[in-house]
Amino acid sequence: MDKPVSPEIYGLIGYPVKHSLSAQMHNAAFGFLGMNAEYRLFEIKPAELDAFLRADFTVFDTEGRSCVAADIRAFNVTIPHKVAVFAAAQVNGVDELAALCGAVNTVKRENGRLLCRNTDCTGFMISLEQDLKFDASGKSAVILGCGGAGRAVIAGLAQKKSVKKIYAYDSNREAAAAAEQHFARFPQLQGLVEFIRAEDLPGVVRACELLVNTTPVGMREKDGSPLEKKLLHQKLCVYDAVYNRPTQLLQDALSMNIPCCSGTGMLLYQGVAAFEFWTGKKAPVEVMRQALHAYLQ
Repeated sequence: MDKPVSPEIYGLIGYPVKHSLSAQMHNAAFGFLGMNAEYRLFEIKPAELDAFLRADFTVFDTEGRSCVAADIRAFNVTIPHKVAVFAAAQVNGVDELAALCGAVNTVKRENGRLLCRNTDCTGFMISLEQDLKFDASGKSAVILGCGGAGRAVIAGLAQKKSVKKIYAYDSNREAAAAAEQHFARFPQLQGLVEFIRAEDLPGVVRACELLVNTTPVGMREKDGSPLEKKLLHQKLCVYDAVYNRPTQLLQDALSMNIPCCSGTGMLLYQGVAAFEFWTGKKAPVEVMRQALHAYLQ
């Protein structure tokens, strides 16, 4: 009797990851296409990241199954590793968009190299236009959070040549300074992207048509909003990258009849782009969408 062929392993690395719906989305796609593959969740602490990237590190997924990192064919990257993986992988395969973001969320192992992409950027822009119905042309935006997701949003909006102004804020001054230093390397962004302080937020929010939250505030039930409700206004559209629950920010926006949406679309479309990069196959978008909605309802 032939021994069953082990499935190809894909996954998500981050800390924490148990809240993620990426496994449901990708495993639905693998099943629909008849692929012998599994998507697993791996909690990798910051102190373990270098060892994981060297590929000889034994890891355990959230269900207790072990494997060697090298056996993970490809993986997504989430909080808090997106910037760190970019820094570690620059000598390997980082494309132009990931270089602009200064962060990666999608990695494929190939011939001992780490080929890195940022599909968050693509996912956000598609969702912004299709889900929120927002056209950034001639508009100004304020981004809350300067981590990996925040950088992807900044880069996505900056690539839309007609955007008027992008403001970025992070309560973590170190993260804000690192992002500001990174984007200062790109001459085309000078005068377009501005990093602001807490005292600037009220005036900036009033001057903007788009607010994007990329911080994790809202992921937990006890979380409040990353922005005071009194700062929201009727000319604003709100995009919250948090997707696993109705956040206080979205509830505040809805109570004021302000157009808003969660990050479910961003999760979907970045996943679609990642799937196609990893497998070379066309992603079954509707199957992936339905898998997400089934778990979110």
